Amino acid sequence: MQLPTKEQLRYHGSRWAWVVGLAMLSYLAFPSATNVAPLLDPGAVADRDVIAPFTFPVNKSDQDLAREAEELAGTVKPIYQFQERAVDSIEISLHALFASLETAADQGGGAAIQAAAKAQGLALSAPEAAYLGKGGKRHNLEKALSELFERTLALGVTGPGVLQVEQAPELIVRRRSGEQSVQRDQVLSYAQYLQRARDVHPDKGSSVGDELYVRLAGHFFRPTLVANTLETERRGDELRRSVDPSKYVVRAGDRIVGAHEVVTNEAHEKLVALHNDLVRRGAATSRSASGLFGSVLRDALILAIFWVLLVFYRRETYREQRQVVLIGGLFALVLLQAAAVARFAPRHSEIIVLPFMAMMLTVLFNGRVSMIAAMILAVVIGLQPVFHDLPALFLCVVGGVTAALSVRVLRRRSNFYVPVLIIAVGYLAGALALGLTGSWSAGEIGLRGVWGAANGLVSAGLTFFLLPVAESITGITTDLTLLELSDPSRSLLRRLSLEAPGTYAHSVAMANLVEAACNRIGADGLLGRVGCYYHDIGKIKNPQYFVENQTRGNNPHDRLKAYQSAQIIKAHVTDGLELAREARLPRAVAAFIPEHHGTTEITYFLDRAKKSGDGGAPKSTDYMYPGPKPHSSETAITMLADSVEAALRVLEDLTPEKIEEVINHIVRNKLNAGQLDEAPMTLQQIDQVKREFVRIITGMYHDRIEYPESSGGITATWRPAAKA
Repeated sequence: MQLPTKEQLRYHGSRWAWVVGLAMLSYLAFPSATNVAPLLDPGAVADRDVIAPFTFPVNKSDQDLAREAEELAGTVKPIYQFQERAVDSIEISLHALFASLETAADQGGGAAIQAAAKAQGLALSAPEAAYLGKGGKRHNLEKALSELFERTLALGVTGPGVLQVEQAPELIVRRRSGEQSVQRDQVLSYAQYLQRARDVHPDKGSSVGDELYVRLAGHFFRPTLVANTLETERRGDELRRSVDPSKYVVRAGDRIVGAHEVVTNEAHEKLVALHNDLVRRGAATSRSASGLFGSVLRDALILAIFWVLLVFYRRETYREQRQVVLIGGLFALVLLQAAAVARFAPRHSEIIVLPFMAMMLTVLFNGRVSMIAAMILAVVIGLQPVFHDLPALFLCVVGGVTAALSVRVLRRRSNFYVPVLIIAVGYLAGALALGLTGSWSAGEIGLRGVWGAANGLVSAGLTFFLLPVAESITGITTDLTLLELSDPSRSLLRRLSLEAPGTYAHSVAMANLVEAACNRIGADGLLGRVGCYYHDIGKIKNPQYFVENQTRGNNPHDRLKAYQSAQIIKAHVTDGLELAREARLPRAVAAFIPEHHGTTEITYFLDRAKKSGDGGAPKSTDYMYPGPKPHSSETAITMLADSVEAALRVLEDLTPEKIEEVINHIVRNKLNAGQLDEAPMTLQQIDQVKREFVRIITGMYHDRIEYPESSGGITATWRPAAKA
């Protein structure tokens, strides 16, 4: 891989330095968190008004937030889950025990009953086994226990000591069918379960039966209401998270503290909240290295997109350092004005003069370049933290794009009226869209529209007054300048019409021809016309040496050698360039002076030199125009038109066929001589130019009707009357 040379580094570095410079300017110009929200202590005196640039919340302290969260979480009612399976399991275990006891009683009496109970996990004494050996007693005991479970466990009973430690007055009992809030006192505890067991005792007269009944009630007991601590804690966490961290909200435009006012605790609280919100949005708290690098890198990456587009799709602009300087300067101007808006009126981003830059770039380059530049700069502005909660990005895009697309033709002052109207409508439509989504009042929407219209008017005025400065910086010639140059009262054109009237008439005739041909192929017709006006301006120095300015029978070349005549003819190019420099003609117009001749030979005097033999064999370079060859479509068409217009003046009895043959002959000669090699024209465009020449010239040399001499008319045979 070949490393770039120093020259290449210097070439690209001088252009890309604008990206870094503009990003740095954005970082320095737009307000930081400290600028917008100075951290003033309570009791201090503010040196200026501090206005909320956007709506922001004032948050509660961590201690207050934690306290409120715990208070809210404490309102959660403990959740107890009903264990339906436990009830079923108890019933199954009960009936299984008594079924085994029934079998044991039938088989072997007390010992068998003890063995069967032990197999079920229950130790029985001999008296208890004997008690259960009686069928009636055993059946009553099973029935009593089953009724007890149905009246207590099926309703829900907590475990021993659970309700004693439960502090909540209300509980949530969750069953399969849903949840129910109940008072804690209404929930059965283990002690109440045992109390109800005694209430349904099947054999209160038997001490053995009584003790056995209580033992079995305790043996089969399982809590059917169990605390669901995970779900209770989850609901508590939800409530903790639901606590609103903001104490109150400060609206955009509210005054936090006024100039020369003492900072109160409330104002200090608001300043701290605004400062923290800006930091959260990405605003630097100080001019730290990390804050600088992050902000500059962010903006540089966005701006670099436009410079990459210049490299790949506008190379002619990228090559011209002066044009890059103008673009960078316009970017910087808009950024500075946007920074001022951010500091003093951040809620009114519709007054950012992005339309001015868009209109200027459209006039100088084209709408595509302007629209992309406007959108890129709108993103840079919208990314500034102070504009994060405001519609700056949207309004800047609307204003910039409408301005870029509204300027089509700019040839008179009245052409500015339509763009101003379109920009105003664009801002009003944008404000309406924002107002409908943001519930703005009709007055607020109208105010935004009025400010947008004022922005359009100011932008148009700035464009009109600063356009000449931009043209001088970039070397670009706009239509307004061309129209000014086409004014016949301008010094050079007035001199040409008075001192070389034949040349002036030739230039005007050429201008009509060239403008039509340029418009036909999509070239700049106005530039072609104005270039024709000035292409032979050098003939002012020696007008009598050019045939169109000579009277019949008075040709000064007859008294000169061919070499001298050729030098005089060639000199009108250098003389014209000198006059163009003195008159400060734009480069695009001055280019017509040398390029309309290219490097063609002055064939008339070269042929005369060959025939006369004066001074030996003539050098072809002495009889050749200095050039260069045409480098634009407009100068190439002018070269063809110059030769065609001059040739047709020689011929008589011009017919459309003869005109077409002459044009084809001249164009073919120019192509064969290589004079059009450097012009950006295709053969198809050259063919279109030829057809346009035929159309225009045929109309110029049309036949006229002969009016009778008796009525004062002129006929083809007319002769002036003899003097008496």
